[in-house]
Amino acid sequence: MKKLSGAEIRRRWISFFQSKGHQYIPGVNLVPQGDKSLLWVNAGVTGLKKYFDGSEIPPCRRIVNVQKCIRTNDIENVGHTARHHTFFEMLGNFSIGDYFRDEVIPWAFEILTSEEVGFGIDPNKLYITYQPDDKATLELWVKCGMSRDHMIPMESNFWEIGEGPCGPDTEMFYDRGEAYDPKHIGVDLLRNDIENDRYIEIWNIVFSQFNSVSGVARKDYKELPSKNIDTGSGLERLACILQGTETNFETDLFYPIILAAKEISGQPYEGDNLMAYRVIADHARSLTFALSDGAYFSNEGRGYVLRRIIRRAMRYGQKLGIKEPFMYRLVPVVVDLAKDFYPELQNKAEFVAKMIKGEEEKFLRTLSSGESMLHQAIAHVKALKSDIAFPLYDTFGFPFDLTKEICAESGVSVDEEGFAELMKQQRERARAAREDTQSFHKQSKDLLAFLTPSEFTYESTAVEATVTGLFVDGVAVNSLDEEGDVVLDITPFYAESGGQVSDEGTIETKMPPPKSAASAKPPAAST
Repeated sequence: MKKLSGAEIRRRWISFFQSKGHQYIPGVNLVPQGDKSLLWVNAGVTGLKKYFDGSEIPPCRRIVNVQKCIRTNDIENVGHTARHHTFFEMLGNFSIGDYFRDEVIPWAFEILTSEEVGFGIDPNKLYITYQPDDKATLELWVKCGMSRDHMIPMESNFWEIGEGPCGPDTEMFYDRGEAYDPKHIGVDLLRNDIENDRYIEIWNIVFSQFNSVSGVARKDYKELPSKNIDTGSGLERLACILQGTETNFETDLFYPIILAAKEISGQPYEGDNLMAYRVIADHARSLTFALSDGAYFSNEGRGYVLRRIIRRAMRYGQKLGIKEPFMYRLVPVVVDLAKDFYPELQNKAEFVAKMIKGEEEKFLRTLSSGESMLHQAIAHVKALKSDIAFPLYDTFGFPFDLTKEICAESGVSVDEEGFAELMKQQRERARAAREDTQSFHKQSKDLLAFLTPSEFTYESTAVEATVTGLFVDGVAVNSLDEEGDVVLDITPFYAESGGQVSDEGTIETKMPPPKSAASAKPPAAST
């Protein structure tokens, strides 16, 4: 078996399928373009849908790619297992109405087992699952050289999402041996679909050959006039197998990030620290790639996902004794590891690090006070009530996901239904508040009493100014952590007036608090 770096695996994959007549098409942006149904690009085929559904003519009917993906539905497993990640790369080869089963299975066997052009994996270490009715796939694998007793029929091997193209699939697994099977269960781990670290899925091939119709039995599905092949192989898993590491995190795709984090914390990569380092390395990759592709931190959608990722990483950093912002220091490491294949990361590195540092500074204030309050609340209880969990989130900004995670570690349950109900009530209040903006604002005693005017300047788009007032919903405050109004003694921001759109910009301070976005309105307009 060849010991290949992550970069070599990518190159060998692309080169192999190019030799079979495939055209290499670069992966698409992680932020879906023109597809509002997805938060993130999460599969190798996502950027190619336009070719499969016929909305665009493909440049070639045989395509090979390497696609950046983000999946966060099982974020809690990241660090616990050898192979779960929020960000990963999917190697794929695709046929759009061209070749089918008879071509793709021999190619799969060749690239997996060939020392010369592939990965040189021993066929005796491979196990293949297939749909029981798909006898053609079974016989073809055997003809290629697979042992029949390494062929596992699985009813679940059928890809189908609603009506439309569907079909059986075949999955390839690598057997890492008894060392990863402490109970000596063997191949029943596969047959019974038991979570394990012995048999690692490294590739899946979907034979898209039928048309699924609601109310029709699968055996009666009609064959598609144009059959397709859709495959996906995880780069990180292949790297683990080919580099002979215990988990994906010791491969060259992750370990340099772990070493950089280890340099910051001074703690060894062992024992109870393993999970913390693995979470940090995984999340550093996700943040760097996602922010470089145009995503940003926010309280909704993908921005909330990124905020959840960085806050989870920072909490594990604290477990390693890291009390200051540190994730931003890992950005150059991620960029350096990936720059040969993703050179565009270099142009965004400084900007991404700046965004991450600002978010870290903001969250450290929240984390310190929120976690302290939470630990006090659960010190002597078996269940955390929603009337405690919700204010932690709503008033103090402490993430509910972290509340659940900390409570789980302490054996304390959380009233999630009650929390959801309080969230619903909050949204209804927010909706009502938005409707109120269509009428006159309520008078604010603090704003009415504030008599310090702002001087507007036409001369420059940047000025040095002094903050003379801070307000949240018309109430004077001493500091701003979220949205609010900033009053300056001098401002270049022009208010919305006479149909002209108000200016936008930023306020920067040399003080320790993080940079805040300024309201586009001069104070006179907001009063």
